[in-house]
Amino acid sequence: MTVLVTGGAGFIGTNFIYYWRENYPEDRIVCLDKLTYAANPEALEPVMTCPQFRFEKGDICDRDKVFTVFAEERPDYVVNFAAESHVDRSIEDPEVFLRTNVLGTQGLMDACREYGVKRFHQISTDEVYGDLPLDRPELLFSEKSPIRPSSPYSASKAAADLLVQAYHRTYGLPVTVSRCSNNYGPYQHEEKLIPLMITHARKEKPLPVYGEGKNIRDWIYVEDHCRAVDMILRKGKDGEVYNVGGHNERRNIDIVTLICKTLGKPENLITYVTDRKGHDLRYAIDAEKIESELGWKPKMPFEEGLNKTIQWYLERPDA
Repeated sequence: MTVLVTGGAGFIGTNFIYYWRENYPEDRIVCLDKLTYAANPEALEPVMTCPQFRFEKGDICDRDKVFTVFAEERPDYVVNFAAESHVDRSIEDPEVFLRTNVLGTQGLMDACREYGVKRFHQISTDEVYGDLPLDRPELLFSEKSPIRPSSPYSASKAAADLLVQAYHRTYGLPVTVSRCSNNYGPYQHEEKLIPLMITHARKEKPLPVYGEGKNIRDWIYVEDHCRAVDMILRKGKDGEVYNVGGHNERRNIDIVTLICKTLGKPENLITYVTDRKGHDLRYAIDAEKIESELGWKPKMPFEEGLNKTIQWYLERPDA
């Protein structure tokens, strides 16, 4: 079987490629990645020479490139990790987010239709649901929750989700969508919260925290996310959306404080900065559907996963 992984040189894509290689070594993996600032092709060096792996530099918005890769490889599955994903950058430049996250997804699905792909899987985000109040811990996002995106980034992902579902309804394209909570783990770009705080704390640089740091996120270790995508590809129902959550709700300030404690660094490194525009208050995932229908559950306890992540960054000489 051949699996095309778009955005495979990014954080989750890289982890997914290594997960798939370890669990299905007989399968062929094709990685298509534009190599933007957030990509890390060096992370894939150990697999670059493997006969069952191909790396192709290309933009999913380049339809000629996409159709050429599909014609050459005839993938069975396509997993679309390719996306512009940083909220702050989407506030500054929304257009590139719309182009990549919506039109790029469309081009991939057109190629899937042309070449008879067995399953197109769209990697989405819990951010498409908007946010929840801090004082209502019983409220969770389910797959039936209304889509209420707050940022240009989340709006572009919501638009892509709807387009994916429309392609299933209109053209019968076999698709699935997963909406995942905040991922953490190795290979994540240092603009994201956890790696940013780790790299700053170890150098005793200021730790910038938005507002009062009370915003709450649900965290999932990246390998648990990869397992969820695997299960959805193999056992999920066409046209369905699956929420993927880690059952680890934490305030941002508590994450930063824990990193300081683990590294033995003073908490006075924490610096509160002007809050992000339209900053979502709380994300919380109800993952009952994927747990009951597909048998998936997160395995990694948060503290253990965070310690593994911290150790990975400490072992990087350039971090």
